[in-house]
Amino acid sequence: MTTTNTHRTTAALKLPTAIAALISTARTIVQSMTGNGSFPAPEPALATVTAAINDLETAEVSARGRTKGAVAARNQKRAALVTLLDELKAYVQKVADGDPTHAPAVIESAGMNLRKAVVRVKRVFAAKAGAVSGAVELLAPSAGHRASYEWEYSTDGGKTWQLMPATLQAKTTTAGLPVGSTYAFRYRPVVRTGALDWSEPVSILIK
Repeated sequence: MTTTNTHRTTAALKLPTAIAALISTARTIVQSMTGNGSFPAPEPALATVTAAINDLETAEVSARGRTKGAVAARNQKRAALVTLLDELKAYVQKVADGDPTHAPAVIESAGMNLRKAVVRVKRVFAAKAGAVSGAVELLAPSAGHRASYEWEYSTDGGKTWQLMPATLQAKTTTAGLPVGSTYAFRYRPVVRTGALDWSEPVSILIK
């Protein structure tokens, strides 16, 4: 199988749900970005974020005292801080995108996390030994939900081809092949507009 390139390096906040932990995380981010040469003009301003942190801290004290309406007010302050942190993450991402080579270091220097890179695996046409001796499993890339697939095999190196049963899935299995022989296989998708070109053949020694 082959793989495509990974996605761009992206920032992640991973904000905790507990108020105290959220406040601590937010202060760490502000401290990490303060005086950081990678972020000359944070958006929103760090002073604005700090003010929101202080507001949430004060509101949490009131909520713990069970003052009427304090919990709702605290939740509003929490939502306001989270919004600012999301905006700050977007700013950090913009800076990181401007310097892809150093993007991971830039993001981490802001006190933020790296989102795990996604590696997309693309299926290629392949033949492998089946579950029993003399069997072969064929796997091909999907051509879409409404496609069907035609399969052929050759025992003379591709000089002549024999048709196999068609399938509605991009895979098939054939069995009862003579052990020690070499088979070549190819396939082609059949879509609404007709049959596409035959694939490049793949060969396998039957075991």
